[in-house]
Amino acid sequence: MAGSNISIDAGNANAIADVLEQLVQQGQNLKPALSQIGEYLVEATQDRFQLELAPDGSLWDPLAPETIKRKNGDSRILRQSSMLVDTILYDASDDMLLVGTNMEYGATHQFGREADGIPAREWLGLTTGPWDDEAFILVILSDHLL
Repeated sequence: MAGSNISIDAGNANAIADVLEQLVQQGQNLKPALSQIGEYLVEATQDRFQLELAPDGSLWDPLAPETIKRKNGDSRILRQSSMLVDTILYDASDDMLLVGTNMEYGATHQFGREADGIPAREWLGLTTGPWDDEAFILVILSDHLL
């Protein structure tokens, strides 16, 4: 994915890593579980996108007045054409899950671009706010345990 993605290393001593390790020890193919997690994360990210929320549950910075004027009064954030939200996708393999977009400007919005006055509006990541992504991921993974 050339646009924007993040890396969440489940190799740390956390609950997700523990269940993934159990699946590996059972000889499970991780791709079906990772695909389900990918589907969930795409949907959860799109839901938060519509609410203009960062993964931590905070609201994105509002648009500058000149931006709203340029958009003919449209104050929706990151959704002028809906291209970014419509291109959130995942790619799962036997040992990796990538979630992100192939739109290069996805990174600009995720991290901001100070030189152009574009604030970071984090849209990609595991939620710690209104949704508890870790809990949902653990349910998905537990369904794959023998």
